[in-house]
Amino acid sequence: MADVFAKLVKDGGPIGQHMDRAHGYFAFPKLEGELGPRMNFRGKEMIVWSLNNYLGLVNHPEVRQVDTEAAAKYGMGNPMGARMMSGNSTKHEELERVISKFVNREDTMLLNFGYQGIMSCIDALVNRRDVIVYDAESHACIVDGVRLHMGHRYAFKHNDIDDCEKQLQRATEMANKNGGGILVITEGVFGMDGEQGILKEIVALKQKYEFRVLIDDAHGFGYMGPTGGGADEAQGCQDGIDLYFSTFVKSMGSIGAFISGPKNVLKYLRYNTRSQIFAKSLPLLIVEGMLKRMEMVISMPELREKLWYNVNRLQEGLKARGFDIGNTNSPVTPIYMKGDVPEATAMVMDLRENYHIFCSIVVYPVIPKGDIIYRIIPTAAHSDEDIDLTLKAFEETKKKLDAGEYKRSEIPDMAEAI
Repeated sequence: MADVFAKLVKDGGPIGQHMDRAHGYFAFPKLEGELGPRMNFRGKEMIVWSLNNYLGLVNHPEVRQVDTEAAAKYGMGNPMGARMMSGNSTKHEELERVISKFVNREDTMLLNFGYQGIMSCIDALVNRRDVIVYDAESHACIVDGVRLHMGHRYAFKHNDIDDCEKQLQRATEMANKNGGGILVITEGVFGMDGEQGILKEIVALKQKYEFRVLIDDAHGFGYMGPTGGGADEAQGCQDGIDLYFSTFVKSMGSIGAFISGPKNVLKYLRYNTRSQIFAKSLPLLIVEGMLKRMEMVISMPELREKLWYNVNRLQEGLKARGFDIGNTNSPVTPIYMKGDVPEATAMVMDLRENYHIFCSIVVYPVIPKGDIIYRIIPTAAHSDEDIDLTLKAFEETKKKLDAGEYKRSEIPDMAEAI
């Protein structure tokens, strides 16, 4: 018999295989100081492109003031208990009404966390007779929610409407056989490649097939569309999206999440979403802070305007310099390059140590060998100078990468240097 821990410590797993060398620098780095576009990393000021702070609210003075006052008023513990038992409040219900109106839905339910929240919602929405059809590149929280499903599920190729229809045909046959229904799940904005989900095209398939649609719009809520209502508003298909989910972690600069949709469905979810009925309620200091954030998002369109100005300036600058940023149509800006893992780590070190640019990087085994993806998140808080310095840094380091200056035989052991 094997020791259950033996496999855990053998090689660290697919992502953790380099953890001894990478910890504290490439993985689990410490960004210090005030949250914003400029922060400190290992004693040096960096231009930071790794925060999903789209609207710049995380450190806005008005938001900080309300957060501080709410913390003093309520503390972290209020209310105590789950919403169903002793953790409900007028403020929770007020925030749900504000969000419902903002995303143009009948009702909304607050969720303590995005990841666990959508997993639990998926679990509550379907039974073993139902069939799930989902985008193959959905976020891990959706994938884990689908794994909970006891029935059949079919993945369609990323943003491929023809394959989506093919899987719907399979799902329809299976659902008819089992006497169940079909739930289609995708994202409003995909957080890695920046592409919006093919929401409008999926909704159009309702003319031919019977199914419901759930979207995770964590990366679209608050700034996409004319009012910031989300990717479905941007694509003009809100009426066809049955359930709308998002978090407060991205545009709102807070924590928590919500799901919105028909009143009768939300009534069911309130009494059957296990991650909520068996967990403590969202703290009132977060709820009150979110009410302020929603007020600002609704009344200050200049936040969205500044975000899109920075997005367009950065992305056009990258394209003008010959960079491949894929098919992004959102602030999420991937930069696709070629190189091995040691080259990628050397380039990251150059960007951080010599150009003072901090952004996320994705390499094998998350993506195929030989590929490098830098993921840059412009926000409303970034300046023209931040963008200009970053464009210059990437232009110069790309030349070094192409010239082979980052070639090395192994990943440097940064853990020893920290």
